Amino acid sequence: MIGFQEDINKYVQELQIARGASPHTVTNYARDLKAVARSATYREIADWLSLTSHDISAIVAQQHSEGISGRSLSRRLSAVRGLYNFLIANSQISTNPAQDILAPTDTHALPVSLAMKDMSRSLTQHLNDPMTCRDLAMFELMYSSGLRLAELVNIDLVDLDLSVGQVRVTGKGGKVRDLPVGEQAVDAINKWLGCRRSLPGADERAVFLSTRGKRIAPRTVQMRLKKLTETQGIERECYPHMPKKPFASHLLERRGSLSAA
Repeated sequence: MIGFQEDINKYVQELQIARGASPHTVTNYARDLKAVARSATYREIADWLSLTSHDISAIVAQQHSEGISGRSLSRRLSAVRGLYNFLIANSQISTNPAQDILAPTDTHALPVSLAMKDMSRSLTQHLNDPMTCRDLAMFELMYSSGLRLAELVNIDLVDLDLSVGQVRVTGKGGKVRDLPVGEQAVDAINKWLGCRRSLPGADERAVFLSTRGKRIAPRTVQMRLKKLTETQGIERECYPHMPKKPFASHLLERRGSLSAA
Protein backbone atom coordinates (compact mmCIF):
# COMPACT_ATOMS: atom_id res chain seq x y z
CA MET A 1 0.00 0.00 0.00
CA ILE A 2 3.11 2.18 -0.07
CA GLY A 3 2.31 3.75 -3.44
CA PHE A 4 -1.13 4.76 -2.23
CA GLN A 5 -0.08 6.01 1.18
CA GLU A 6 2.32 8.64 -0.12
CA ASP A 7 -0.43 10.44 -2.02
CA ILE A 8 -2.84 10.02 0.89
CA ASN A 9 -0.33 11.75 3.17
CA LYS A 10 0.11 14.63 0.71
CA TYR A 11 -3.64 15.07 0.30
CA VAL A 12 -4.28 14.94 4.05
CA GLN A 13 -1.62 17.61 4.54
CA GLU A 14 -3.33 19.72 1.91
CA LEU A 15 -6.64 19.37 3.75
CA GLN A 16 -5.08 20.29 7.07
CA ILE A 17 -2.90 23.22 6.07
CA ALA A 18 -4.23 24.78 2.85
CA ARG A 19 -7.94 24.13 3.37
CA GLY A 20 -8.15 24.22 7.13
CA ALA A 21 -10.29 21.10 7.35
CA SER A 22 -11.34 19.96 10.81
CA PRO A 23 -9.44 17.08 12.46
CA HIS A 24 -12.61 15.00 12.24
CA THR A 25 -12.86 15.51 8.48
CA VAL A 26 -9.19 14.77 7.95
CA THR A 27 -9.40 11.57 10.00
CA ASN A 28 -12.47 10.37 8.11
CA TYR A 29 -10.96 11.09 4.69
CA ALA A 30 -7.71 9.35 5.59
CA ARG A 31 -9.57 6.30 6.88
CA ASP A 32 -11.80 6.10 3.80
CA LEU A 33 -8.89 6.46 1.40
CA LYS A 34 -6.96 3.74 3.20
CA ALA A 35 -9.96 1.41 2.94
CA VAL A 36 -10.09 1.89 -0.83
CA ALA A 37 -6.32 1.57 -1.09
CA ARG A 38 -6.37 -1.74 0.78
CA SER A 39 -8.93 -3.15 -1.64
CA ALA A 40 -6.90 -1.90 -4.60
CA THR A 41 -3.71 -3.41 -3.19
CA TYR A 42 -5.49 -6.73 -2.76
CA ARG A 43 -6.26 -6.52 -6.48
CA GLU A 44 -2.55 -6.02 -7.13
CA ILE A 45 -2.92 -2.39 -8.18
CA ALA A 46 0.18 -0.38 -7.38
CA ASP A 47 -1.03 3.19 -6.85
CA TRP A 48 -3.77 5.75 -7.44
CA LEU A 49 -2.52 6.51 -10.95
CA SER A 50 -3.05 2.88 -11.95
CA LEU A 51 -6.66 2.73 -10.77
CA THR A 52 -9.31 2.84 -13.50
CA SER A 53 -13.00 3.68 -13.29
CA HIS A 54 -13.71 -0.03 -13.63
CA ASP A 55 -11.42 -0.82 -10.70
CA ILE A 56 -13.08 1.77 -8.48
CA SER A 57 -16.54 0.58 -9.49
CA ALA A 58 -15.60 -3.02 -8.70
CA ILE A 59 -14.14 -2.02 -5.33
CA VAL A 60 -17.32 -0.16 -4.41
CA ALA A 61 -19.44 -3.18 -5.35
CA GLN A 62 -17.16 -5.51 -3.41
CA GLN A 63 -17.24 -3.37 -0.29
CA HIS A 64 -21.02 -3.07 -0.52
CA SER A 65 -21.28 -6.87 -0.71
CA GLU A 66 -19.16 -7.01 2.45
CA GLY A 67 -21.72 -4.93 4.29
CA ILE A 68 -20.45 -1.36 3.90
CA SER A 69 -23.48 0.91 3.69
CA GLY A 70 -24.29 3.06 0.68
CA ARG A 71 -23.88 6.14 2.84
CA SER A 72 -20.38 5.11 3.89
CA LEU A 73 -19.44 4.24 0.30
CA SER A 74 -20.73 7.59 -0.89
CA ARG A 75 -18.43 9.28 1.63
CA ARG A 76 -15.52 7.10 0.50
CA LEU A 77 -16.14 8.02 -3.11
CA SER A 78 -16.21 11.69 -2.13
CA ALA A 79 -12.80 11.27 -0.51
CA VAL A 80 -11.45 9.47 -3.58
CA ARG A 81 -12.78 12.15 -5.93
CA GLY A 82 -11.18 14.80 -3.74
CA LEU A 83 -7.83 13.05 -3.82
CA TYR A 84 -7.93 12.72 -7.60
CA ASN A 85 -8.82 16.40 -7.98
CA PHE A 86 -5.77 17.10 -5.84
CA LEU A 87 -3.63 14.93 -8.13
CA ILE A 88 -5.06 16.70 -11.18
CA ALA A 89 -4.21 20.09 -9.67
CA ASN A 90 -0.66 18.85 -9.18
CA SER A 91 -0.43 17.59 -12.78
CA GLN A 92 -0.05 13.95 -11.72
CA ILE A 93 -3.11 12.80 -13.65
CA SER A 94 -5.39 14.38 -16.25
CA THR A 95 -8.82 12.88 -15.46
CA ASN A 96 -10.74 11.81 -12.37
CA PRO A 97 -11.67 8.12 -12.72
CA ALA A 98 -14.08 8.32 -9.76
CA GLN A 99 -15.98 11.33 -11.06
CA ASP A 100 -19.11 9.57 -12.36
CA ILE A 101 -19.24 6.59 -10.01
CA LEU A 102 -22.18 6.49 -7.60
CA ALA A 103 -22.57 4.42 -4.47
CA PRO A 104 -25.40 1.85 -4.26
CA THR A 105 -28.54 3.11 -2.54
CA ASP A 106 -29.04 1.96 1.03
CA THR A 107 -31.98 -0.35 1.50
CA HIS A 108 -33.89 -1.83 4.39
CA ALA A 109 -32.97 -5.18 5.87
CA LEU A 110 -35.40 -8.06 5.50
CA PRO A 111 -36.43 -10.32 8.39
CA VAL A 112 -34.41 -13.42 7.56
CA SER A 113 -33.00 -15.80 10.15
CA LEU A 114 -29.26 -15.55 10.71
CA ALA A 115 -29.23 -19.37 10.64
CA MET A 116 -29.70 -19.14 6.89
CA LYS A 117 -26.01 -18.46 6.45
CA ASP A 118 -25.09 -21.84 7.87
CA MET A 119 -27.81 -23.57 5.86
CA SER A 120 -26.80 -21.94 2.61
CA ARG A 121 -23.21 -23.12 3.05
CA SER A 122 -24.41 -26.69 3.03
CA LEU A 123 -26.05 -26.32 -0.38
CA THR A 124 -24.41 -27.57 -3.54
CA GLN A 125 -24.44 -25.80 -6.85
CA HIS A 126 -27.33 -26.67 -9.19
CA LEU A 127 -27.16 -24.29 -12.10
CA ASN A 128 -28.29 -26.60 -14.91
CA ASP A 129 -31.81 -25.20 -14.63
CA PRO A 130 -32.12 -21.89 -16.57
CA MET A 131 -34.57 -20.49 -14.01
CA THR A 132 -32.11 -21.17 -11.21
CA CYS A 133 -29.46 -19.30 -13.21
CA ARG A 134 -31.90 -16.44 -13.62
CA ASP A 135 -32.74 -16.34 -9.93
CA LEU A 136 -29.10 -16.38 -8.91
CA ALA A 137 -28.36 -13.52 -11.30
CA MET A 138 -31.34 -11.49 -10.06
CA PHE A 139 -30.54 -11.80 -6.40
CA GLU A 140 -26.80 -11.30 -6.86
CA LEU A 141 -27.51 -8.12 -8.83
CA MET A 142 -30.08 -6.84 -6.34
CA TYR A 143 -27.62 -7.15 -3.50
CA SER A 144 -24.47 -6.11 -5.33
CA SER A 145 -26.00 -2.89 -6.63
CA GLY A 146 -28.57 -2.23 -3.92
CA LEU A 147 -31.51 -2.36 -6.30
CA ARG A 148 -35.17 -2.05 -5.48
CA LEU A 149 -37.49 -4.68 -6.90
CA ALA A 150 -39.01 -2.31 -9.45
CA GLU A 151 -35.55 -1.27 -10.62
CA LEU A 152 -34.48 -4.89 -11.05
CA VAL A 153 -37.38 -6.03 -13.23
CA ASN A 154 -37.16 -2.94 -15.44
CA ILE A 155 -33.51 -3.42 -16.41
CA ASP A 156 -33.01 -3.88 -20.16
CA LEU A 157 -30.09 -5.49 -21.95
CA VAL A 158 -28.86 -2.08 -23.09
CA ASP A 159 -28.61 -1.00 -19.44
CA LEU A 160 -25.91 -3.57 -18.69
CA ASP A 161 -22.24 -2.95 -19.31
CA LEU A 162 -20.64 -6.03 -17.82
CA SER A 163 -17.25 -5.25 -19.36
CA VAL A 164 -16.86 -2.44 -16.82
CA GLY A 165 -19.17 -3.88 -14.16
CA GLN A 166 -21.95 -1.31 -14.39
CA VAL A 167 -25.75 -1.19 -14.64
CA ARG A 168 -27.99 1.77 -15.42
CA VAL A 169 -31.25 1.86 -13.47
CA THR A 170 -34.21 4.20 -13.43
CA GLY A 171 -35.52 4.79 -9.94
CA LYS A 172 -38.27 6.82 -8.34
CA GLY A 173 -39.16 10.00 -10.16
CA GLY A 174 -37.39 8.79 -13.29
CA LYS A 175 -33.97 9.38 -11.75
CA VAL A 176 -31.28 7.53 -13.73
CA ARG A 177 -28.27 6.11 -11.89
CA ASP A 178 -25.19 4.21 -13.05
CA LEU A 179 -24.29 1.70 -10.36
CA PRO A 180 -21.36 -0.70 -9.90
CA VAL A 181 -21.93 -4.43 -10.30
CA GLY A 182 -19.80 -6.82 -8.27
CA GLU A 183 -17.77 -9.62 -9.80
CA GLN A 184 -20.02 -12.38 -8.44
CA ALA A 185 -23.03 -10.66 -9.93
CA VAL A 186 -21.26 -10.22 -13.28
CA ASP A 187 -20.44 -13.94 -13.37
CA ALA A 188 -24.02 -14.89 -12.46
CA ILE A 189 -25.50 -12.56 -15.08
CA ASN A 190 -23.21 -13.90 -17.80
CA LYS A 191 -24.28 -17.42 -16.89
CA TRP A 192 -27.92 -16.40 -17.08
CA LEU A 193 -27.49 -14.61 -20.41
CA GLY A 194 -26.12 -17.85 -21.83
CA CYS A 195 -29.22 -19.71 -20.65
CA ARG A 196 -31.51 -16.87 -21.70
CA ARG A 197 -30.78 -17.41 -25.39
CA SER A 198 -32.57 -20.76 -25.34
CA LEU A 199 -35.82 -19.31 -23.96
CA PRO A 200 -38.82 -18.39 -26.12
CA GLY A 201 -38.94 -14.67 -26.78
CA ALA A 202 -35.20 -14.30 -26.29
CA ASP A 203 -35.34 -11.13 -28.37
CA GLU A 204 -37.27 -9.45 -25.53
CA ARG A 205 -35.25 -6.41 -24.45
CA ALA A 206 -35.63 -7.18 -20.73
CA VAL A 207 -32.69 -8.81 -18.98
CA PHE A 208 -34.78 -11.06 -16.76
CA LEU A 209 -37.48 -13.14 -18.44
CA SER A 210 -40.20 -15.53 -17.33
CA THR A 211 -40.45 -19.08 -18.66
CA ARG A 212 -42.71 -17.64 -21.40
CA GLY A 213 -39.96 -15.31 -22.55
CA LYS A 214 -41.59 -12.12 -21.27
CA ARG A 215 -40.25 -9.54 -18.83
CA ILE A 216 -40.40 -11.06 -15.36
CA ALA A 217 -43.08 -9.60 -13.09
CA PRO A 218 -42.32 -8.25 -9.61
CA ARG A 219 -44.74 -10.77 -8.15
CA THR A 220 -42.81 -13.63 -9.75
CA VAL A 221 -39.59 -12.44 -8.13
CA GLN A 222 -41.38 -12.31 -4.78
CA MET A 223 -42.73 -15.82 -5.27
CA ARG A 224 -39.30 -17.15 -6.20
CA LEU A 225 -37.77 -15.68 -3.08
CA LYS A 226 -40.58 -17.07 -0.95
CA LYS A 227 -40.04 -20.50 -2.50
CA LEU A 228 -36.33 -20.23 -1.78
CA THR A 229 -36.83 -19.32 1.86
CA GLU A 230 -39.26 -22.22 2.27
CA THR A 231 -36.73 -24.56 0.66
CA GLN A 232 -34.11 -23.38 3.14
CA GLY A 233 -36.43 -23.89 6.09
CA ILE A 234 -36.98 -20.21 6.83
CA GLU A 235 -40.49 -19.86 8.22
CA ARG A 236 -40.80 -16.08 8.29
CA GLU A 237 -42.00 -14.40 5.12
CA CYS A 238 -39.57 -12.17 3.31
CA TYR A 239 -39.91 -10.42 0.00
CA PRO A 240 -37.25 -8.58 -2.00
CA HIS A 241 -38.64 -5.10 -1.58
CA MET A 242 -35.21 -3.81 -0.65
CA PRO A 243 -32.49 -6.38 0.03
CA LYS A 244 -29.53 -5.71 2.26
CA LYS A 245 -27.31 -7.64 4.60
CA PRO A 246 -27.76 -9.92 6.42
CA PHE A 247 -30.48 -11.02 3.98
CA ALA A 248 -28.40 -10.87 0.85
CA SER A 249 -25.18 -12.22 2.28
CA HIS A 250 -27.09 -15.30 3.39
CA LEU A 251 -29.40 -15.61 0.43
CA LEU A 252 -26.89 -15.05 -2.33
CA GLU A 253 -24.47 -17.64 -1.08
CA ARG A 254 -27.08 -20.25 -1.86
CA ARG A 255 -26.93 -22.30 -5.02
CA GLY A 256 -30.08 -24.35 -4.47
CA SER A 257 -32.39 -25.16 -7.37
CA LEU A 258 -35.95 -23.87 -7.38
CA SER A 259 -38.97 -25.10 -9.26
CA ALA A 260 -39.61 -23.22 -12.50
CA ALA A 261 -41.70 -20.08 -12.44
